[in-house]
Parts: sequence; C-alpha cells; structure tokens
Amino acid sequence: MKYLCNPININYRYQFNADPRKHGLLQICRESADPSMICFRGRYYIFASMTLGVWVSDDLVNWENHRLPEDLPLYDYAPDVRVIGDWVWFCASSRDRNCDRWRTKDILNGPYEKVEGNFPFWDPNLFADDDGRIYFYWGCSNMTPIYGTELDPETMLPIGETKALIDGNPWSNGYERVGENNTELPASDEEVEMKFQGFLKAQGMPAAALTPELQTLIKGMFTRRPYIEGAWMDKHCGKYYLQYAAPGAQYNVYCDGVYVSDSPLGPFELAENNPYSYKPGGFLPGAGHGSTMQDEQGNRWHVSTMRISMNHDFERRVGLWPAGFDKDGELFCNQRYGDWPMKVTGFRQDPWDDPEWMLLSAGKKAEASSCTEGHEPAKAAEENVQTWWQAETNSREEWLQIDLGDVFDVHAVQVNFADDVISIPCPGEIRPGSQARYIEERNLKTQWKLEGSADGKEWFVIADKSSAETDLSHDLVVCEEGMQLRYVRLSDMCVPYEQKPCISGLRVFGKGHGEKPAVPVFTAVRPNDLDLIADIKEQPDTVGYNILFGSAPDKLYHSMMTFHAGENRIGALVKGRKYYVRVDAFNETGITEGTCVPLEEKA
Repeated sequence: MKYLCNPININYRYQFNADPRKHGLLQICRESADPSMICFRGRYYIFASMTLGVWVSDDLVNWENHRLPEDLPLYDYAPDVRVIGDWVWFCASSRDRNCDRWRTKDILNGPYEKVEGNFPFWDPNLFADDDGRIYFYWGCSNMTPIYGTELDPETMLPIGETKALIDGNPWSNGYERVGENNTELPASDEEVEMKFQGFLKAQGMPAAALTPELQTLIKGMFTRRPYIEGAWMDKHCGKYYLQYAAPGAQYNVYCDGVYVSDSPLGPFELAENNPYSYKPGGFLPGAGHGSTMQDEQGNRWHVSTMRISMNHDFERRVGLWPAGFDKDGELFCNQRYGDWPMKVTGFRQDPWDDPEWMLLSAGKKAEASSCTEGHEPAKAAEENVQTWWQAETNSREEWLQIDLGDVFDVHAVQVNFADDVISIPCPGEIRPGSQARYIEERNLKTQWKLEGSADGKEWFVIADKSSAETDLSHDLVVCEEGMQLRYVRLSDMCVPYEQKPCISGLRVFGKGHGEKPAVPVFTAVRPNDLDLIADIKEQPDTVGYNILFGSAPDKLYHSMMTFHAGENRIGALVKGRKYYVRVDAFNETGITEGTCVPLEEKA
C-alpha cells in the first residue's frame, strides 16, 4: 500500500517577488499553485505555476520534478495542459501579449512545437469534446466573467463568438464571498465609484486618461467582489461540468465550484453540490483552482491549490483528493480529512474511505533546544500551517520534540518546514512581467534526522535524511507495520539559505488504544441565507470535529474540520438551497459519527 499526505510531497521552489505594491521590496517564499494534472501514456503529470518544470509520477504518491524547456512561458501563471489524441497541449497566462500554445508527443524530452495565438488570456483551459470539436475557456477577474469559445482544431484559433459563461454571485453563493471564512459582502456600485473617483483625484488624473480596461481593473481594487477564475471543463454522461475557483487564493476558503450544461458553451446552471472542492479547516486549508482527472484504474482525483499566505499572498502549495460523480451526476470531492495520510491502492477504491491512521500530535506537549520569541515549540503541534516553531540559531545541534502523552502505535510522521521572513539578495535576475520575480533555479537541500522513543531514554532512528540531496519541505515518513513510541524528536536540521529551521507541523499519525469519542451533541441553525452555525457541546476524550453538510443525508459532501467546540460558523451556503448537517468527533482512537439533522432556519 502507498500513502500520500497533503500537500503533495515535492520540491516547492522559492521565488523572489519584487512586488511593486511593496515598493520593490523582495518577498521570498515558496510557491506552487493552479495545477493541471493529466494522465499520459500511463504516467501522471502535474503542471503548476512557478515550478519551472513538471511533476511526474507512476503512482500518484511519489513525484519528481523535471525541468521544462526554457522557451515555454514558465514564468506565466496557471499553465493549462490537455491530452488531445497523441499530443499534449500546453499554454499559460498573459494579459499583456497574445498567448501562444505548444504541443509535444514527449513531455519530458520534447520537442515542443509552437502554435501561435492571436489574443491574450488568463487562467486558460482547453477542452476536446467527443466529436473532435475543441473549446477554450479563460478568465481571472473580480469584474469580468469566465469566457468560452470554440477553436479551429488545426490552428487553435477562435472560430466562433466569445461567450460570457460564469460570473460571480456572492449575494447568493456564500462560498464566493471574500475574507477568512467568507465574511465579507461586496461594496455597492456607489461605494466603488466614490473610491474610484477618490483614487483619480489622489493621482491627479482624469478618467478619460485611462482605457476602459484599466478603469475596470482599478475599480476591481475597491469592490471586495470575488475573483472568478481557474476554469476547468469535464464531460460526464453527456453533461458538461465547468469548474471554477473563488473567492481568492489568499483566503482559507479558496474553493472550486461547478456549473452544469447540456452544451459546452452553455447556458450553464449552478450545480446542486457547490462548492464541490472546499477545505476551510485543518492544518493546511484551501482547495481552489485545480483540475479533475481519471487515473488508470478509473478513480477520479481533484488536484488544487492550498493556502499558506504568510510571506506573500501567493505562498501556496498543491493538494490531491479523491473525487467522483455520484449516481445523480453530482461532482464531488472528499476533503473530510484532507491533510491526513490517505492510501492510494493502485486499484478501484472507495473515495469516501475514512483514514486508517488518526492524528496523534494535535495539542500535545512540545519542547525544543531553543526558540525565538513568538515561535515557541507548541506552535509545531497547533495544526496551523500559519504558525511555527523557530530555533534561535541555524546550528545542527538544534532539536524539536513532541511528547504524545502515552505510547501509541505510530505509522506516519509528516515533517512540515516553514519559512520565516528571509532577507537575502536575489540569486538571479528579476524577470519583468505582471509580477516581476525570479524563481530559484538551483536544487536546494532540506536535511534532518527523525528519532523515536517509548520512554524518552532509549531512542531509535525513524528516518535519517541528514545527508539528503532533496528539498522536501513537507516530507512524509511511513511505517506500515507501526512503531511503539511516545516521543518523536527532529534534529540535525539544515535548510535552504542557512535559515534558522522552522517547523509548522511535526505531525504524527497512528492508532490509539482507548475508546472512541462519544456521539457529539450539537445544534445547527441557519441565521441567514448564506451562513451555518454549528454549536458543538464540548466533551472529554475528543481531539476535534468534522462538520459535514450537504443537500441530503447521503450527500454530505462538504466538510469543515475544527479543533474547537462551541459555535463554529460556515459561510458557504447557497441561497434557497436546503441542507442537512452532521457533526463527527474524532480522537486518537477513531471517528464517531454524529446524528444527521436538517439545517433549521433561525426563528
């Protein structure tokens, strides 16, 4: 058996971003996002923004990064990749120039043949229908919709009219509202116009000096409307599923919604199950702007963007989850325990399988050789990717230790390195563009040693990567047969750019030996059209809860993990839709399902 644990375990490259909004100050972070995943000739490939390459796998678990040719637009966002016949087609985003396409029959070795384009676009997606006709979708804005058109299969140039297909509607689709946990509604047209005029006055320019496109772009800064972006089209049983991302990559609620039509160019209607990819809680949240594909065994998977957004809004990672279509044709994605280890069997598997191993390290006692102010050892066990332990020095003598509180049967440890503020010169030339930046070309190294003990006296090595040649900042160590231990210690660390090591999560998974939690007691009310409040009664011997909701008791496709009892708000409802809610409880031993109830309107 093989296991993956999100984010995908790959070398995420550093970028040096000279953001003009920060007066050219370099913001340094790892980034990878907007993934397109395909299966081509029995192998899996993920093309993601700002990676300089393609990730390749034979099993969806073990991935390698291969550099792509320099003449491809590797510094452009949202690479789109599709298989059409014997060819793999590639393109990426630009608002400033006509976007070309490339095609190849050999992804790793090339050659790549250039096919010239004749218009600019952002967040592209190519789709080949069963009848051989080709369609194209694009759009990334909080002011304009996602567009679609038909392309000539020979030239890949538009041959039909451009149609507006999907626009944002945060007044009815709660999951499209911006802010953490979907907290904000857009500004009114009057408010936007007032702020726009104030901007013009401050800049000392008349509106006539700006093109209509630039006026729209500037007004978008003041709307608080969601970005509607990241189109991806799939066809299933004669229906067309146009997927899109909202409300913004920097929020924990970045998600993928879906519209359905009988035609590739619409009209489209909002699907019953929305958002279908949604992960607002847990260690690493976010599940937006991605792609959906079928593996060699017929299993469907959804891959999309996860959020850190501490050193830069676009500090992001990539996650992979089981997906599928139910008997009624609803597209779904299972993210209930979406950043815990999950098995990948290599044959047909149930996308709703519960995890085999439970989280053992959440909230457990942690200690370290040293720490900096605000980055205490406990931060490494908070289940929050935005907080971390940081050592006082970059010496290899520094260490971090988790005490699980008892001896457990441990099966996996995920070692998550974080980046504190990095202040070093850029190692290469900043490239101009929509966001001027340099992506680190060198293959860096992340090294460490992991040890375990049952009593804190006798230690054994779980994994020794103190001489590793790889740079895996979210590495997963699996021991299927299990290890009896209470303590886990990370030491002998060396990270890129001679940083002080930072750990956002030393996460331990396995099996407990006590009782599962009691059946959770909760109430669920709907205070308005778009929000759900689940009030969970605190109970002993519980680590956390999963709040599940959906259109029917057997369609609880949405979930939010929380480690807090009491009131928990979810802002992702669709106006006018009926919902059912269930709260499950989990601890180190297992999961206890709650009772499913209809969501009640607040009197």
